[in-house]
Amino acid sequence: MSGKLKRKVTEDKNASEEKEVEKKPEESEEDEDYESDEDLLVEINNEEQDQEGSDDESDDGSDNSDDILSFESFDSDEEGSEKLEENETSEAESSEIEEEPPSDDEDAVDKEKAKLEEQQRLAELREFRKKERVEQKKASEIIKEQLRQPDNETFLSARENTDRPTASTDENDKTDENGKKFVEYEDDGDTSDEEDIRNTVGNIPLHWYDDYKHIGYDWEGKKIIKPPVQDQLDTFLRKMEDPDFWRTVKDPQTGQDVVLTEEDIQIIKQIKNQKNPDVNFDSYEPWIEWFTSEVEKLPIRNIPDSKQSFLPSKTERKQIGRIVHSLKMGWKKTKAEQDKIEAEKKIPKFFMLWDSDTGRDKMRRIHDHVTAPKRALPGHAESYNPPPEYLFNEKEKKEWEDLKEEPHKRKLHYVPQKYKSLRHVPYYQNYIRERFIRCLDLYLCPRAKRMKATVQPEDLIPKLPSSKDLQPFPTTQSMVYTGHTNIVRTMSMEPMGQYFVSGSDDHTIKIWEVSTGRCIKTIDTKGVVRSVAWCPNPKISLIAVASDKRCLLINPHVGDIKLIAKKTDDILSDAPVIEEIENERIKTAVQWSSEIDPNEYKDGVRIVINHFQEVSQVTWHGKGDYFATVMPNGLSRAVLVHQLSKRRSQTSFSKSHGMVQCVLFHPIKPCLFVASQQHIRIYDLVKQEMIKKLLPSCKWIAKIAIHPKGDNLLVSTYDKKVMWFDLDLSTKPYQTLKLHQSAVRSVAYHSRYPMFASGSDDRGVIVCHGMVYNDLLQNALIVPLKRLEYHEKVSDYGIFEVLFHSTQPWLLSSGSDYTIRLYT
Repeated sequence: MSGKLKRKVTEDKNASEEKEVEKKPEESEEDEDYESDEDLLVEINNEEQDQEGSDDESDDGSDNSDDILSFESFDSDEEGSEKLEENETSEAESSEIEEEPPSDDEDAVDKEKAKLEEQQRLAELREFRKKERVEQKKASEIIKEQLRQPDNETFLSARENTDRPTASTDENDKTDENGKKFVEYEDDGDTSDEEDIRNTVGNIPLHWYDDYKHIGYDWEGKKIIKPPVQDQLDTFLRKMEDPDFWRTVKDPQTGQDVVLTEEDIQIIKQIKNQKNPDVNFDSYEPWIEWFTSEVEKLPIRNIPDSKQSFLPSKTERKQIGRIVHSLKMGWKKTKAEQDKIEAEKKIPKFFMLWDSDTGRDKMRRIHDHVTAPKRALPGHAESYNPPPEYLFNEKEKKEWEDLKEEPHKRKLHYVPQKYKSLRHVPYYQNYIRERFIRCLDLYLCPRAKRMKATVQPEDLIPKLPSSKDLQPFPTTQSMVYTGHTNIVRTMSMEPMGQYFVSGSDDHTIKIWEVSTGRCIKTIDTKGVVRSVAWCPNPKISLIAVASDKRCLLINPHVGDIKLIAKKTDDILSDAPVIEEIENERIKTAVQWSSEIDPNEYKDGVRIVINHFQEVSQVTWHGKGDYFATVMPNGLSRAVLVHQLSKRRSQTSFSKSHGMVQCVLFHPIKPCLFVASQQHIRIYDLVKQEMIKKLLPSCKWIAKIAIHPKGDNLLVSTYDKKVMWFDLDLSTKPYQTLKLHQSAVRSVAYHSRYPMFASGSDDRGVIVCHGMVYNDLLQNALIVPLKRLEYHEKVSDYGIFEVLFHSTQPWLLSSGSDYTIRLYT
C-alpha cells in the first residue's frame, strides 16, 4: 500500500509541475532556485533563525535598499509570516503524531498523509516565494535602470515603488519649473566608488565571530545570522541538483550565498575578455575628426590686436631709464665724451693745489669742507711809499735785529722802506721762500673736518655678558666617588645619564650610579685601563675598554637587565660567518676572540680583541656599530676601525703621519678626526681621502673634542693651551685660551647646553660658555665662567679627564688623587 501511495504522490506532483509550467512559462527562472525541497526547507530554517535573532520591535514594513538589491530579505510581507506560523504549527502537529506508537499499516498510511500535507505546504510556500521574488526582481531592475540613467523624477518614482526611505529633509526638498519636487541630496544616492558594505562591524577579522551564531550587524543593528554549515557531501549534492550552483558566490562579509544575474555574468565575461564592461559600448564606432589636419589660409579667430602690441615695451622703457640714469651719474659716457677723455689723456697734465675750491660743483660731494687758507692782504707797511708812522725808528730797528735768532717773535718779517718811485724798488729777496711756505701750508691743510677718536682703555675690552645670564652651569662640588686605589684615567657616561663607568691604573673598571654615588659593579681587566667608552646606542648595553693590548667588550648588566642586557647577549652570541678572506696585514695586527675565560664571562666580558701594541684609546661611532682603537706605536696600523655586527677590523691608513694621539668620529657626517702630535687631519670615510688639515701651532696635542653640531672643535695641549677651531672658518684656531698654568689633559663639550670644560695638571677645572649660533655670519661666543679647584696633586699630576652629564648641567672630573668629583 505504501508503494501505491508513493507512486500516486509522485504522479500528482509531476502533473502539478507540468500545469505550472504551462500556466507560467515566464517564471521558469524562479523555479530553478528551488528545485529540491531540501533547499527550500534550509532557507525556511535560516529565516526562522533570522527572526529569532532580530529585535521584536523592529518595523517589518520598511524595506532596505540593500536587501532589495541582494535578494536576501524575504520576511517583509505579512503573508509570509502567517504561512511560516502555519508551517510551524503543522510541524508541531506532525511531531506529536510521530510520538504516538501506531501500528504498521496505520503508520504507513499516516506517513503518506504527512508527506502529502508537506508537499501541499511546500507548493503553497513556493508560490508565495515566486510572487515575492518576481516583485523584488522588478524593483531591482527599476533601481538598476535608474542608477544607469540618474534622473530626478524617475529616480524618485523608483524609490516610491520600492518604498525606500530617503534621507532628504524639508531643507533639501526643492521644486523645478513645473512644480515637481526633487531631492538634491540623498543618503542612498552615493555615487562614490566605495564598496557597498552590508556588515557594519568594520575592518576586523571575521574569525572573531567563529563562536557566535551571527557574523556581524547590518545597518539597522540586527544580527546577520550565519547560514547553515554544509559539508562536502551537501555541497556535491547541491552542485548536482542546483542549476544555479555555478553562478552562486559567497559574500565574505555576511556569509550568505548570492546568485549572480545574467547582467553580472555578462560584465564579468566582458572584463575577462579585456573589453569594456558595458555591452552597449561600441569600440568600433566611426572616428570623428574634431581637428582638421589641413592648414587653413585664413585665421581661425578674429580677435582684435592686443593693447600690448601697439604700446611701447615696459622692459625697454626700464632699460632706457637705466641707461639715462647711468649717463646722468657719469657711469656711462657718450661717444663725444669718450673722445674728449681720450684727447685729454694725450695732453700732459698739470695739477693745481686747491684747484677744486673754485668750482662748487666739484666740491659739493665733500662733506664738512675746509676752505683753503688765504694770504693776508698787504698793509700800509708793505707799500713802497709807506706813511712815516709805519717806518721803524732806531729803537724799533734795534729790537727787530735782536730777534734774529727767534724770527717768529717779530711783528713784521720785513723792515718797511720808503722809495721815491716804483722803479726804484729793488728785487724782493724772500720771494721764493714765501712761495714755498705758501705751498707747504696748502699741502698740509686738511680737505675735510675730521673728528678725533677718543679711545679709552676700557673700550678695547669686548663687552661680555654677565655670568648670571649664562646659567645654568656647575658651580659647587656635590659628591665625591671614592673606591679606586690608583690614578683614575678615563670615564664615560651612559646615554640615558643614570650610570657612568671609570677606568683606573689599578686594573679595574667601576660602574657608578650618578645620583647616589654607589659603586654597582667592579670588573678586573688584568691590565692598566687607559680608555673606556659606553656605546652611544641606548638599545645595546655595551662598554668598550682599552686595557694594555686588549680591547674588551663588556655587558655591564645594569639598567633594564631583562630586556636590553639579554638582547645584547643574544646579539653578541650569534657570531656572523665571515666569508671574506682577511688581509694578512690585519690578521697580524688584530684578532677577534669569543672564547672567554669563565671568570671574565661571569663579570660580563663578551668579546676580546687582541692587538699587537698597547691600546691607548677607544671611541664609538654615533650609531653604535663601529668603534675605533688607537695604538700610538702602531705606525701605519696605529688606527683600527672595527665593526661589531660583522666581527671584522680594517686599517685606515697605508702610511704613518706621525704618532697618533687620539681619534674621533664626526657626530653627523662620515668623517674621522685623527690627531697626531702637532696636526689634526680630517678624513672622509666615504671618499677615503683627506678633507682638511688643521694647524694648531702647538708642541704636543693631548686631546680633542667635537661640538654636537659638528662645526667646531676643541683641542687641549700639553703646553697650557685650549684652542677653539671653527671648521668652516679657517684651518687655524679661532680662539686660543691660556687659562691654565700647567698641561691641559682633557676637554669636553656638553651635548645639550652651550658649555665646555677643560681639566689641567694645575688641579683646576675651568667651565666656559661656548655658544654656537645658527647664523653662519655670527662668530661663536666664548666666555670663561668658573674655576673649580678641589682635586689634590699627586706626583705633579692633576686632572686626567672631564666629562659632562648627558642630560643635566653637571660635570665630572677624575684625577690623580684616586677620586671622581661631581660638580652641580
